[in-house]
Amino acid sequence: MVTGATGFIGSHLVPCLLDRGHEVVAVARDEAKASNFSWYSEVQFIAQDIHAKEGKCSYDDFGSPDALIHLAWAGLPNYKGLFHFEDNLLADYKFIKSLIEQGLQQVLVTGTCFEYGMKNGCLQEDMPTFPSNPYALAKDTLRQFLQSLQQHTSFTLQWARLFYMYGNGQNPNSLLAQLDRAIESGEKQFNMSGGAQLRDYLTVEVVATRITTLVEHVELGGVFNCCSGVPVSVRELVERRIGERGRGIDLNLGYYPYPDYEPMAFWGDTSKFFKETSRSKL
Repeated sequence: MVTGATGFIGSHLVPCLLDRGHEVVAVARDEAKASNFSWYSEVQFIAQDIHAKEGKCSYDDFGSPDALIHLAWAGLPNYKGLFHFEDNLLADYKFIKSLIEQGLQQVLVTGTCFEYGMKNGCLQEDMPTFPSNPYALAKDTLRQFLQSLQQHTSFTLQWARLFYMYGNGQNPNSLLAQLDRAIESGEKQFNMSGGAQLRDYLTVEVVATRITTLVEHVELGGVFNCCSGVPVSVRELVERRIGERGRGIDLNLGYYPYPDYEPMAFWGDTSKFFKETSRSKL
């Protein structure tokens, strides 16, 4: 079962799961949007806003899935909105808990690299978390809620911390999407920050593959970074994309200030993911 199936990650994850031979229950609010995807006829689609559903969600109504991949999270990319922990946090926890109490045995939730807080350098899963924005705080608290629930109910919890992703279907306000529009419209200049930030980027297709691999290893629990493990500057990423497009455009560096909700240089450690999934037996 995949919540947020029509979102950026979900739209790539669903076909990845199908290609690997899994049956998929896809959950999202807008069935009309879902019907435009090539995989729509191959899944059991359920149109539902999981936050709007009153009372206990029926595990049977969702097809009694073996595993839940919980991608849905309202309000992004607004990381600073208080609704993340005032609304989303408890709604998501109650939804997941309800399914677990009815028999769900495996839960994979996508977290965020922002859970680490304002740390520079290579980020490892065993580092303490210090979320510095409401979105990260809500995600990190949800993880802790679910870990506490494990002390009362037995289930596998897999927490996939996502770093930076790009690809088809990305938010139109994301950096590369804005760059593509500027190139396509023939603009001579592209406004951006100084570009010195070091980030960890991964294509959404690879992210979908990593999530699929992790959920297939039901015996593996805990936190896993979902990232490339390679630091790349924002400027290098933009210049690489310009080269791929084969169109010239000048960079107006320093036009925007650096974001205040993230450190200047950070990337993820991928060693745990590859070590655990390679030695584990399905």
